[in-house]
Amino acid sequence: PLPWFVFYFYFFFRQVRDRLKQQVAEMKEKFPGFRPGLAILQVGNRDDSNLYINMKLKAAAEIGISANHIKLPSTATEAEVLKCIASLNGDPAVHGFIVQLPLDSDKPINTEKITNAVAPEKDVDGLSSINAGKLSRGDLGDCFIPCTPKGCMELIRQTGVQVAGKRAVVVGRSKIVGAPMHDLLLWNHATVTTCHSKTSTLAEEVAKADILVVAAGKAEMVKGEWIKPGAVVIDCGINHVPDSTKASGKRVVGDVAYSTAKEKASYITPVPGGVGPMTVAMLMQSTVESAQRFLEKFQPGKWNIQYNQLTLKVPVPSDIEISRSCIPKPIDQVAKEVGLLPDEVELYGQTKAKVQLSALRRLQDQPDGRYVVVTGITPTPLGEGKSTTTIGLVQALGAHLHQNVFACVRQPSQGPTFGIKGGAAGGGYSQVIPMEEFNLHLTGDIHAITAANNLVAAAVDARIFHELTQTDQALYSRLVPSVNGVRKFSDIQIRRLQKLGIHKTDPETLTKEEMNVFVRLDIDPATITWQRVLDTNDRFLRRITIGQSPTEKGFSRTAQFDITVASEIMAVLALADGLDDMRTRLGRMVVASSKRGEPVTADDLGVTGALAVLMKDAVKPNLMQTLEGTPVFVHAGPFANIAHGNSSVLADKIALKLVGKDGFVVTEAGFGADIGMEKFFNIKCRYSGLRPHVVVLVATVRALKMHGGGPAVSAGVPLPKEYTEENLQLLAKGCSNLRKQIQNARIFGVPVVVAVNAFKTDTKAELALVVQLAKEAGAFDAVECTHWAEGGKGAVALAQAVQRASQAPSNFRFLYNVELPVTDKIRLIAQQIYGASDIELFPEAQEKVTLYTKQGFGNLPVCMAKTHLSLSHDPEQKGAPTGFVLPIRDIRASVGAGFLYPLVGTMSTMPGLPTRPCFFDIDLDPVSGEVNGLF
Repeated sequence: PLPWFVFYFYFFFRQVRDRLKQQVAEMKEKFPGFRPGLAILQVGNRDDSNLYINMKLKAAAEIGISANHIKLPSTATEAEVLKCIASLNGDPAVHGFIVQLPLDSDKPINTEKITNAVAPEKDVDGLSSINAGKLSRGDLGDCFIPCTPKGCMELIRQTGVQVAGKRAVVVGRSKIVGAPMHDLLLWNHATVTTCHSKTSTLAEEVAKADILVVAAGKAEMVKGEWIKPGAVVIDCGINHVPDSTKASGKRVVGDVAYSTAKEKASYITPVPGGVGPMTVAMLMQSTVESAQRFLEKFQPGKWNIQYNQLTLKVPVPSDIEISRSCIPKPIDQVAKEVGLLPDEVELYGQTKAKVQLSALRRLQDQPDGRYVVVTGITPTPLGEGKSTTTIGLVQALGAHLHQNVFACVRQPSQGPTFGIKGGAAGGGYSQVIPMEEFNLHLTGDIHAITAANNLVAAAVDARIFHELTQTDQALYSRLVPSVNGVRKFSDIQIRRLQKLGIHKTDPETLTKEEMNVFVRLDIDPATITWQRVLDTNDRFLRRITIGQSPTEKGFSRTAQFDITVASEIMAVLALADGLDDMRTRLGRMVVASSKRGEPVTADDLGVTGALAVLMKDAVKPNLMQTLEGTPVFVHAGPFANIAHGNSSVLADKIALKLVGKDGFVVTEAGFGADIGMEKFFNIKCRYSGLRPHVVVLVATVRALKMHGGGPAVSAGVPLPKEYTEENLQLLAKGCSNLRKQIQNARIFGVPVVVAVNAFKTDTKAELALVVQLAKEAGAFDAVECTHWAEGGKGAVALAQAVQRASQAPSNFRFLYNVELPVTDKIRLIAQQIYGASDIELFPEAQEKVTLYTKQGFGNLPVCMAKTHLSLSHDPEQKGAPTGFVLPIRDIRASVGAGFLYPLVGTMSTMPGLPTRPCFFDIDLDPVSGEVNGLF
């Protein structure tokens, strides 16, 4: 007997395990939060497979490997198995991945197809054709070797016997053990013979072996007397033979007759307890090796991203020319680069995709990155380049400073796109691409909002009509119809009953009084606030009359169309933090009041579920990219006057998880800091729970000269000489607006970096003056930027300033407590942000304060709807006016979105088309299908 050999093997197994445990500990120390990941995919429920998997899970836990057992039922189809494999292939937390064989499925499954579907770089079982091919060619350092042959080789090495020059015999030719064992011995310089069940001179061949590896699957097939004296024998077999002395009636033996072979072999592996444990140990070793390769290639939390090199031209070509000159990366590549899994991405062609909300659930325990909001001084009607600065900044942080960075921007409306403004993808060499995809339908989110909004509008008027023309009983019979003699309340009707204080679930038990309040919303047409929408600038729909058809039986009223992005549903989409939250917000949207003065909601109309269904895809953020290949989320586009003017909470949250704790998410707030930034802080951050690290305030010499008293500017008209010639006095005077907007940002306790967006007409002295005055006004830093002409390269100094500012203390705080009275919240914003001395509430506004407070909406945040062209309510007042009284004409409620919006001055939510709209220049190439003349 050789009992010492059994103990030797046990000692060696412990040695391997302790070594791997130490390697894993070193990885965790060097890369906090990192753990090697092993996934084991099982189909069915075979007892032997369960036993082997438990052994592997136990070994992984002892070493410190994060092991995940995925178990599919025996009814799983080949397609379902392949889908699961694809998901695991794309999971960056999985470094080793095995499919437990055999596959115990009721359905026909091609095992070869399954094993070859495993990504070669994760195939720690070494069973894919790619790894097998590399092994057969001798590329041992660039492949994974099947665990049993690898374990056998380790055992042979531990005997101290030199493999090189020895004669080796392998009995068995399976793809799992025999064939790879032959290749492994061959490339370790042994002279190898492979035998199998058809070998006629098996005993003679075995007798020649200095090293014998047996994996034939036949009990005690190799006899002891065949073995060459002093040979090393590795027995891979596990077989059951009858044994009446055992409780089970059988015992385990190998492929070699151990009792006689041990007398001739110098070393022989016991069965059980020899090769089996070593196979598991080698699986763990391959997983650790795979994790080490991953760390060499990808630093945890650090993306391995391919950036596009820009070819800059002077003069700068048109935006569409620049966009077309850059070939976008396939969007699934972008998704993979930023750590999204294949099943978290829904492709919409080659350049855009939607991201499933499951990504946020998967990443929920990951730390957030640094949160940056880009805003601006009070702009000219031409805009000062916030979008361009946002994109330039992320290109600088990503492509030039190699930081993980995401841009999160709003989706533009087709109203401005086809009207007077044109696109909103940034400009010059700082754009989201392809710009025509960005500026047009994208993935249809705005169309979904249009459909959902107009469904609510139709439901409002239909309900009024039906209540006017039917009795209570007729209404009840239609609202709760009898199906096969049985009436049943829907879930949404149960909620309405509970809201009314009626706690009944049997439709047959309602009293007449209960039936009356249930079926009659009793909407007061004069209080309807819900309008129809479309995503086109159509001035003739600003005021319309509906219900002119004879079929409406004389019920008509004055109504209007708004532009789609003004819909409350857009604001709901932007502020929701999940599908369930969106559904709840949609349900509580107030569309009117009843004649009793009670709010009527979408839930009361019974339309909530339908709205959620229409919006189920729109709630997923859209993934695109910049010219330089950095990722962008384009999601939601609420107006910045009657809504909060920021992209979605969900996009920001997913992006913050993806970039990791040292990365950056840069989002943009609409209009100037007095509007978009204030709402970003007081509304968006209040609901999202996110806390910003840096404010980037965009300023231009042009806008500051306007605030200093320069003449008006407008699109399509040459700039007056005041803007094209150096005028430091005019510029210095206009910096009063810059000082006030810096002060506005600092009120919230966040460091401010001023980005001076340089135009070709600006002089060095003018740019230097803005930088100097910004710093004197309290900015953390101020830098000149040329990203429009140079892309990310032109915003590197800005990016470095943002990096430094993100490390500075940030004591973020809200401007007001929502528990304050509505009027006090409005006054705080007017005085502290705008510079007003006081506010004046018109009678209609005062009535709304009383109504909304009575209805329970007084504790909502306030979303001021005022002109973006001045800090005051008067667009002609430039600079930083003070001492004015801010007139509040009316107040409206977006209860679903979660804010009240006071109307300051006179505003139109539906602009009209200009004399020469942008669409004059837009056409489609009939051959290539490309969009021409866009912007």
